[in-house]
Amino acid sequence: MAKSLLIITRQAPWAGMTAREALDIALAGGAFDLPIGMLFLDDGVFQLASGQQPAALQQKNLAANLQALPMFGVDELFACTRSLQARGLDPHSLELRVQALDDAALSALIARFDQVITL
Repeated sequence: MAKSLLIITRQAPWAGMTAREALDIALAGGAFDLPIGMLFLDDGVFQLASGQQPAALQQKNLAANLQALPMFGVDELFACTRSLQARGLDPHSLELRVQALDDAALSALIARFDQVITL
């Protein structure tokens, strides 16, 4: 049986290539039917914000990659409640449906996965 993998993405979509790399890892793993979850933490929650204008910063839009996650079997999507609140993001107005978790639930989530990658 394949080991489960949690990808923790902590970077804003416009802060370089790290956010795109995290999504690429998730999509590649999903294509091989690996059990994968994604946790959006700290500035990583900005990846979920709707109405982004990445072209203004000469960046590519990550929305298509985000929308592809469920099609590749990456259905376990989580966001840190504290990170969302600190950045003024409403969990109900995000690009993707994610499960918002408090600090205690985050610890339990991380412990549930066999391997964790933080980007």
